[in-house]
Amino acid sequence: MRWDDLSEQPCSMARSLAVLGDRWTLLILRDCFLRIRRFEDFQASLGIARRVLTERLDKLVGEGVLARVPYQQRPLRHDYRLTDKGRDLYPVILSLVHWGDRYYDDGRGPPMLHRHLACGHDFRSVLTCSECGEELRPQDVQPHPGPGLEKPARKPARRSA
Repeated sequence: MRWDDLSEQPCSMARSLAVLGDRWTLLILRDCFLRIRRFEDFQASLGIARRVLTERLDKLVGEGVLARVPYQQRPLRHDYRLTDKGRDLYPVILSLVHWGDRYYDDGRGPPMLHRHLACGHDFRSVLTCSECGEELRPQDVQPHPGPGLEKPARKPARRSA
C-alpha cells in the first residue's frame, strides 16, 4: 500500500492517517487544544518551517478539521479554529498524551496534568463503552464487518476440463 493511497482504503484508520498521519499535523492539533490559533504562534511553538506549516494548516482547513477565520483585514490575517470535526479529535489527542505520559515520562511524571473542571480532579483518559459505560480493553472487544465494508468481488468458479 502506498502512502498516497491511504484515503482510498476501506479502513477508517488508513483514511484517518491520510489526514492526520504526520508528526507536524498532530502537534498542530495539540497546540489547537492548548488554544493556539495564529500562524506566528504555531510557528513559535513548534519551530516549524513556514512552508510546512502552511501546507499542514491548508490540509486541515480543506478537510474541515480547522476553520480559517479572519481577525485582521490589512494585511489579511487569520485565526485557525477547531471545527466540530476537529474538536471530535480531543479524545484521540488526549489518549496519545496520556500514553506518552505513561511510557515516556523518564520517571519524572507527566509534564502537564489535565483537570476536569466539573469535579476538580486531575484524570487520565479512559475509553468506555457508549452503551454500558464499562472501560474497554483490547481483549474485551471483537471487531466485525460493518455496513461500510465493501464485499470483495467473488472470483469466478474454476471450470475443470
